[in-house]
Amino acid sequence: MRAEATLCPLVVSYFKRHLSIPALCSSFVFQTAEGFNGRNAGSPKDARFCSSVGCEFSPDISFFGSRIDSSFCSDALKFFTERKFVRQGKELHSWIIRAGLARGQSLQNQLLSMYLKCGEFRHAFQLFNKMPNRNVVSWNIIISGLISNSYNVGCTLVEVEEVTGDFSRESLVLLFFKRMMAGMVQPNYITFISVLAACVELWSIEVGKQVHCCITKLGFGSNNFVGSALLDLYAKFRYVADACKVFDTLDSRDLVVWNVMMSCYNSNGLARETFGVFKLMTSQHLNGDDFSFTTLLNTCSVMGSYELGMQIHSMIVKLSYGSDVLVASALVDVYSKCGEIQDARKAFDAMNVQNSVSWTTMIVGYGQNGKGEEALALFRQMLRENLKPDELTLASLLSSCANMDTLNESMQLHVYAYKNGLEAFLSIGNALIHAYYKGGSLVSAFKSFSAISKPSLVTWTSMVCAYAFHGLAKEAIELFDEMLFEGVEPDRIAFLGVLSACSHAGLVDKGLQYFDSMRRDHQMIPDSEHYTCLVDLLGRAGGLEDAYRILIKMPFELNTSMLGAFIGACKVHGNIKLAKWAADMLFVMEPDEPVNYMLMSNMYASAGNWNQVSQMRKLMRTKCCNRVPGCSWIESGGQLQVSFKVSLKRVHLSSLHLGDKLKETVSLMILYSHSRLQDVSLSCSKV
Repeated sequence: MRAEATLCPLVVSYFKRHLSIPALCSSFVFQTAEGFNGRNAGSPKDARFCSSVGCEFSPDISFFGSRIDSSFCSDALKFFTERKFVRQGKELHSWIIRAGLARGQSLQNQLLSMYLKCGEFRHAFQLFNKMPNRNVVSWNIIISGLISNSYNVGCTLVEVEEVTGDFSRESLVLLFFKRMMAGMVQPNYITFISVLAACVELWSIEVGKQVHCCITKLGFGSNNFVGSALLDLYAKFRYVADACKVFDTLDSRDLVVWNVMMSCYNSNGLARETFGVFKLMTSQHLNGDDFSFTTLLNTCSVMGSYELGMQIHSMIVKLSYGSDVLVASALVDVYSKCGEIQDARKAFDAMNVQNSVSWTTMIVGYGQNGKGEEALALFRQMLRENLKPDELTLASLLSSCANMDTLNESMQLHVYAYKNGLEAFLSIGNALIHAYYKGGSLVSAFKSFSAISKPSLVTWTSMVCAYAFHGLAKEAIELFDEMLFEGVEPDRIAFLGVLSACSHAGLVDKGLQYFDSMRRDHQMIPDSEHYTCLVDLLGRAGGLEDAYRILIKMPFELNTSMLGAFIGACKVHGNIKLAKWAADMLFVMEPDEPVNYMLMSNMYASAGNWNQVSQMRKLMRTKCCNRVPGCSWIESGGQLQVSFKVSLKRVHLSSLHLGDKLKETVSLMILYSHSRLQDVSLSCSKV
């Protein structure tokens, strides 16, 4: 009897220590062979259980009989749940039924939890429907298990008592909650946390408010856990005033409540209120934690406040949160978005532990500040550290390559994404389209577009802009119309792309049609960029008077882009009077911009008015102290070779060498053309 009494604790102890099903089964065999009067542990019956759990040998349930108790089954179910061993859990369920332990409330709840956490919803519902007694724990398991589970019910046909149909996980949560209330089972705070999370997932504020009423009636309004869930609900729906009312009803606020309230203000763009809550929190002798400082730093990023970011940084150092990876990554982000990329790199280098999030934040920061080469160098260093970049990292790098017009690096990143299974991400596909068309490879951009199974609005817009960028107006218009046919609602950028395409192709009627469609069909008010495209469209086609009338009746102030486009159109059609009208306003807006004076100078030069050209040049030298020299660049050897031009002198370090190479190339071309001409003449003479 001593061996029998200690059998289960010994097995469970071994089981917990080794976390191995085969080892567990071997332990059963060894101990039972010694403890049960010499019964043959290697019989066919003993082998059945072992084969069912993937082992070569183990006794079955009939061998143990009454010696398997609730404690053993409870520990075994916990183990099967952690390891997602569904088949073994089902077999243990059958053992529990055969051993007469199935009516225990605790084991029933554990079985229910196992099925839910392993994604076996049908078995969970069947078990739940057959449970004779359901306490609040049972209801909480089914409700919280549905909302917190990573598996998706999808359109699975399920039966919930007398209700049969297709449900989503969130709808099932509300359905079970209604059944719970109808069954006169008193919910607790765990129930309400899960139900409020379901309201967020279903995006139903009305149901959330109804649940809030139920919370108040049952006296859970002052519970911090429920209060935090309510704050999160109202924050997600931008009901900030209601969130404040909930916050005020909480008497003994803990740090989590303060953090959620700060996050509520931050997510709704209320920076001053975010810092006001933090100040009030510190007055209650709470210093904050890593989540608090991450929220404050995110607020500084949105505000673009470098000074506030530095003050928060000093508090982080004083309270010893500088070693936290999330806080340090937020510091890198705030310095990057404030344009202080060197401080961002210092914060990055000061991190004791750097994970993929911190590396990605620094790479994105370089990309946002136009430091594409540094971003690529850091990416290579990240790979040497054996860290796996994610889709955000590659999308940021591809955007950097697009800004640098480095097609070679874009192709290498594309290959890396393909090899590592990241090409399927929509953000990667959109970034590839942008990088390829900015690099001049429209064919590769279209291939990337075609590879996306479900293109989003950004995908369609990127390809429309790609065609417009390369002057393919017909293709841009056809793709835009196809997007509308697919039911994708265009945004301002999509209209900007198709208007630009119409402008470059001189399709005035089509452009006006799209411009009118913005307001008429899509309820969009055109902004200054759309009016700039419209002025350019009319001006290029010779409708200068129409463009002039649009400019003087503009619903907002004129900007330099509109006036510059109008002057360019006047130059093409030789209308000096209207060009001078626009130039006078342009000189007031940007008196120290050389390109404005060059526009008028070229205008007068094309008309042969050299006195005015001289005056414009003199005015430009007087007003513009520092004229930025023109430059050209080419990618060579993985690097951008930039050549500046001042008058007739090139200031590139290799200018003399480049000039000699150019002369040599031209000479070879001339010799080659002469030899080809001689070959052609000889062949003609033979004929």
